[in-house]
Amino acid sequence: MKHKRGFNPLQRMSSHRKALHRNMVTSLFRKERVKTTKAKALAVRRTAEKMITRAKEDTVHNRRIVSARLYDEGIVAKLFTDIAPRMKSRNGGYTRIIKLGERKGDAAEVVILELVDYKLDTGEDKKKSKKSEDKSKGGKGK
Repeated sequence: MKHKRGFNPLQRMSSHRKALHRNMVTSLFRKERVKTTKAKALAVRRTAEKMITRAKEDTVHNRRIVSARLYDEGIVAKLFTDIAPRMKSRNGGYTRIIKLGERKGDAAEVVILELVDYKLDTGEDKKKSKKSEDKSKGGKGK
C-alpha cells in the first residue's frame, strides 16, 4: 500500500510542477499572503518552509541553494534580511492555511496560505492618521 509516501504531483509534469512551486513561493514571499487551492497550498507550504529554515542561517551556501530555486534576487534578499529574522525564534510552522470554502466553478477547496506573522491591514490606521492630519491642519474632515 502507498499510504503517506511521496508527494502530490498535482497532475502536472515535473517541469511544470517545479515552475508552479517556484512561482507560488515567490508570490508568497513577495506578498506574504496567497489565495490558492488547498492541494497547491499544502504542496507549496512544504517548499516554503524548507526555504525559510535555510534562510535562518545567512551563509553563502544557503543563499546559493535558495537562489537556485527562486530566480528573483530581490525576493531572495527579502527572505534572508526580512522574513527569516522574524522567524528566528520559531522551530517550524512558519505558514498558516485558512480555509475559505469551495470555488463556485469546480468546487475546489480554496484557502489562504500566509506567513504566521502576517499583519492584516484593516484600514483603521488610515482613518486614525486622516483624523490626526485634519486636526493638525485645523480644519474639519470631509
